[in-house]
Amino acid sequence: MSKLWQKTTNVNELVENFTVGRDREFDRQMAAFDVLGSLAHTKMLQTIGLMGEDDLALVQAELKSIYREIQDNDFEIEQGVEDVHSQVELLLTRRIGEAGKKIHSGRSRNDQVLVDLKLFFRSELQQVVEEVEQLFNLLITLSNKHKDVLLPGYTHLQVAMPSSFGLWFGAYAESLADDLELVLAAYKITNKNPLGSAAGYGSSFPLNRTLTTQLLGFDALNYNVVYAQMGRGKTERIIAQALSAVAATLARMAMDQTLYLSQNFAFVSYPENLTTGSSIMPHKKNPDVWEIMRGKCNRLQALPNDVAMMTTNLPSGYHREMQLLKELLFPAFAELKSCLHMANFMLQHIEVKSNILDDARYAYLFSVEEVNRQVLNGVPFRDAYKQVGLAIEQGNFNPDKAISHTHEGSIGNLGNPQIEAAMQAVLAQFKFEKTASAVEQLVM
Repeated sequence: MSKLWQKTTNVNELVENFTVGRDREFDRQMAAFDVLGSLAHTKMLQTIGLMGEDDLALVQAELKSIYREIQDNDFEIEQGVEDVHSQVELLLTRRIGEAGKKIHSGRSRNDQVLVDLKLFFRSELQQVVEEVEQLFNLLITLSNKHKDVLLPGYTHLQVAMPSSFGLWFGAYAESLADDLELVLAAYKITNKNPLGSAAGYGSSFPLNRTLTTQLLGFDALNYNVVYAQMGRGKTERIIAQALSAVAATLARMAMDQTLYLSQNFAFVSYPENLTTGSSIMPHKKNPDVWEIMRGKCNRLQALPNDVAMMTTNLPSGYHREMQLLKELLFPAFAELKSCLHMANFMLQHIEVKSNILDDARYAYLFSVEEVNRQVLNGVPFRDAYKQVGLAIEQGNFNPDKAISHTHEGSIGNLGNPQIEAAMQAVLAQFKFEKTASAVEQLVM
């Protein structure tokens, strides 16, 4: 089967297999977005006289039919068809004839795939945000529920000072709120329209790029057509950094949970059906979910470097290796969403242990508390520090385990309402309802 860009001779099969690679596999995930781009583009073509009203009606009706097929999982890229763009155009010409051949006027596969990717990334980022929001809400709930349950705090993995489950859960909630600042930046970069940049140098047709921007629910244009093409790779790099930030938070949480579940810590437990056993040790309850999550998220933290190495030292313009970025980003979205979902699931079943600090091994946690008590009673800090240190060395340290932390963000004043407000402020800036409304208008 001939390609859209092919004029006469066939491409060597070995060359074709090498250059196409896994592109068709990932293109299937962009099918609905390719149709959305064509719906907007053909409406614009009609307004500038490059498509008649009758042809537009035929094209729009059939594109919407293909969109429904995709939504019903009744769409495949046929053997021999190079990509999703070719498949959609092939279906159109089969079903409505000559009108289907007119949809490519004023665009290139370069800006067509760019707009598909932008729409796909926009949708995937929204799903990541929704998963993060669910996990955040659970963490805040758990933080408030367990705010008075103390646990050891560590520095250098050495017993340090009293902490609490309220602080622990709240810390990861606030971390996610900061991570969404990076996701928001990636979303803003993504949510700009490259359609109309064609092969990277524009078109002699009087395209109305503002119209397609509005129809597709983008916030703005990528104005400069050369920069629109340079955005391929740059957009992926910024997205990779955002995904990596969320993954870093999850990886650290997973590491904590792996430690906390071990017998040497025993701060938490999970139902037996959420852990795994050993083939020879009947006592084992292994935190496999958290370990796999830690591994997946550590791998995701390499994503920005992978994308950077793929695009480093490329001149402006399109280059074929950019299609390989799909092999990095598409699975990364799936992995991160899966990890977020599993973290949410596991923490819904966590059992927090109380009275942890009654264990004598944690007595030294209260050394700073004792120093502070003496300072409040008028003893200079350095003298109090030496006196408590000497008592510890001589085995005479018998601390008062009552604590009173009242400043912002401490055990007795978690600051969760402020953390929630920060999260809501970030979420409000995504404006997902605008894009949802634009898509609905295109396909209705």
